[in-house]
Amino acid sequence: MQKYHDTVWGVPEYDDQRLFRKLVLDMNQAGLSWQTILNKMENFDQAYEQFVLEKVAAFDEAKVESLMQDAGIIRNRRKIEAAINNAQKVLEMQASGLSFSDYLWGFVDHQVIDGKRISMADVPAKTELSDVIAKDLKKRGFKFVGSTTIYAFLQAVGIVNDHKIDCFRYEELSKK
Repeated sequence: MQKYHDTVWGVPEYDDQRLFRKLVLDMNQAGLSWQTILNKMENFDQAYEQFVLEKVAAFDEAKVESLMQDAGIIRNRRKIEAAINNAQKVLEMQASGLSFSDYLWGFVDHQVIDGKRISMADVPAKTELSDVIAKDLKKRGFKFVGSTTIYAFLQAVGIVNDHKIDCFRYEELSKK
């Protein structure tokens, strides 16, 4: 967990495929510990074919059944089907000329939101921003994107800097 915190969590991400990967991981974390997801991350990458959007969007029922038998990932049919659906929705956005990155970062005028957290008790489970994005994603047909999941996602991809202000990563990421 420390290595993930120190090198990955909260770093601004702009690549559609990597954003999609983090969305799927956060969707799968819902109801579980983040440590569980970290322990299975390599398995997720392999099972979801490195999260290549076109590949995930094309998963069929046979692939869903195969994933349901894969003990290396979270075997939840609704989450697996949501990942496939959401890959299709990202591709639809791209086909219309809107990258997933520009869509997400557009909610914050392409600027990191500084949480200025003094303690972990200051970190909310969701915010007005995550409510708005979750609602819009659902309107666009995305699944398994509740406000709490989306807030965790926004933190993970660096749209929100929720590192505590005394954390070395806070200062580093405030300069990005």
